[in-house]
Amino acid sequence: MPNWVQAAPLPSHRNLSVTAARYDLPALLAIMARLRDPAQGCPWDLEQDFASIAAYTIEEAYEVADAVDRQDLAELKDELGDLLLQVVFHAQMARERAAFGFDDVVAAICDKMVRRHPHVFGDSQVGDAAQQTLNWEQIKRDERSAAGKTDSSVLAGIARGLPEWQRASKLQARAARVGFDWPGPGPVLDKLQEELQEVRMEIERGVVQDNHARLQDELGDLLFVCVNLARHAQVDVGAALRHANLKFERRFRAMEQLAQQDGDALQELSLQQQEAYWQRVKREESGAAG
Repeated sequence: MPNWVQAAPLPSHRNLSVTAARYDLPALLAIMARLRDPAQGCPWDLEQDFASIAAYTIEEAYEVADAVDRQDLAELKDELGDLLLQVVFHAQMARERAAFGFDDVVAAICDKMVRRHPHVFGDSQVGDAAQQTLNWEQIKRDERSAAGKTDSSVLAGIARGLPEWQRASKLQARAARVGFDWPGPGPVLDKLQEELQEVRMEIERGVVQDNHARLQDELGDLLFVCVNLARHAQVDVGAALRHANLKFERRFRAMEQLAQQDGDALQELSLQQQEAYWQRVKREESGAAG
């Protein structure tokens, strides 16, 4: 193990060093402190700030989800490490500002989990998971109130940095808790047809500057209703779209291979010829599944 890891000082009340036969969490903290060291660190790491790293944090979270979706545990281990690195990176930058450190992050989440699970760590009782969800939201509202946050809306606390499809689902679910919801998927389907017709009308006008804002508005309504339909059907929107993306990618790659086997360059084929390959891939998939 490199000697510098043992010597890498952390700007905190104590120094962490690697003494075990393998790397561990203290070693990771020491590595990040070294990477951010003004004299001996990495130029790229030293240039980063919270804003520049945030995009990487989101990307790593999605890569964790992708490994889970592919049921690849070996890859999941690596991706979880990458995500942990993002947490350590943010904590190190905060420590440099004397705001908080990694220990504070751990203490805060431990305190939060104990506080939000009084039925596990206290004397409260819950009947089922649904009741626990309601209790969880009430505890969160109490926390916001105690912190001096005056927004008492049912929609309070839904982060605006979420992917918009996820934020739409959370907004709808929160509204549903006070009864503002469709009674079932049937009426949502009717609403979907209504929104689709409004989009059709805007497109028939022609995609021009004077109706671009209206078209964007109508497409937004259509997508919002699609999310609502998925929620009523108990389908995770992100998972559904991810699977659709994977299916398209798989079929398109297969289409490219078929065209190459036939000596065709896909970009030189007409749309009708490309569609013929697409349908061929779908038939072969159906045959393999049958």
